[in-house]
This record gives sequence, C-alpha cells and structure tokens, in this order.
Amino acid sequence: MTEEIILPKGYWQDANGNLIPVNKIKDIDKDRHRTVTDLCEAAKRQSAELASFKQAAMREVLEFVERSLAEYDVKTGGAKGNVTLVSFDGRYKIIRQMQETLQFDERLVAAKALIDECIQGWSKGSNNNIKVLVNDAFQVDKQGKISTGRVLGLRRAKIDDETWKRAMDAISDSMQVAGSKSYIRCYERNATTGGYDPIVLDVAAA
Repeated sequence: MTEEIILPKGYWQDANGNLIPVNKIKDIDKDRHRTVTDLCEAAKRQSAELASFKQAAMREVLEFVERSLAEYDVKTGGAKGNVTLVSFDGRYKIIRQMQETLQFDERLVAAKALIDECIQGWSKGSNNNIKVLVNDAFQVDKQGKISTGRVLGLRRAKIDDETWKRAMDAISDSMQVAGSKSYIRCYERNATTGGYDPIVLDVAAA
C-alpha cells in the first residue's frame, strides 16, 4: 500500500516529487490526472472485491468437498488437488486448480555431471542427439532459471545405463516445491455449441 502524502494547499506533486502550484498546471494535465486516478482507484476496489470473491469461493468449494467425502467417512486434504463441480442442470461448472511450482536444489549439478559422464562414455554415434537433448534441458531462461519441464522430460528417456539411472535419481531428489498457487474458474454452458464458456473475471480479457 502506498503511503498517502499530505501536500501544501494549492500544490500538486509531479512524478519526480516536485511541488507544482495548481495554477501553473494545464487544464488538460489536470483532466488526465483525474481520469487516470479515478479509473485506477476504481480498479483497486474491483481487485479487492475479486480477491474477496476468490477466498470465499475457495472456502465454499473446500467445505462442499468435505461434506461430500463425509458421506463415505473419508477425511483427506480437501484443500489440495484439482476438483471439477457441475450444477445439477449442467448449466454451470466450477474448476478448482492447485498448481505447485517446482525448483531444483544443488543436487541438479550432480545430475548434470553424471549425464555428461554418460555422454562421454557412450559411442560417438549416439552422442550428438543426446547432447542436443541434454543441453536444451539445462538451458536457463532470461531470469536464469532452468525449465523444470525440460529437465523432467529427460526421465522419460528409456536408457538402460546405471550412471544414467543415478542421474535421474539425482534429478528426482533435487526437486523441491517452491510454492503453490490456487485457481478457481467458473464456466457457463453455451446453448449453441454445447461447450462451456468461461465467465471472465479478468478485465483485460473481457
């Protein structure tokens, strides 16, 4: 939250922090300021309402899941996992998604070293393709992060080699859950197509 600044009467503050007499500011600049400020303040209120809606919706879905499971005397972490709920008439659908963010710790360095050892030990004929695959998997993005998807994709390779298997174990051991995000999406059935259209909550996509 931005701290509110109390300005001397008859002055506005510009973007550089300078105090400007109101009578020296052009009418169009005042008009622009009011337009932008009013819209952004309204957007902040809408954002707060959406955040409140999301919290309430997540809580209601969780409570329903717990009530449903209680019929079978089952207790589980209802806050975890993806859930799809559909209204009785099929008109509405709600999807709750929980997405975990994975990252690798220092043991990924060991995995890369073991993989390099494999490549060096194998025949030259098989080196080029696997080199491209491995180098691509361990490339970093603009933020200096390695793609978890590409690295984990290496584990799908069926390679019967003890060093390779140790490398895959190192990849598995190096994985850590860095955090998780929750999403709730609402849909309404399209009477024409029969599919479900999202109920847009993102003003940029509306």
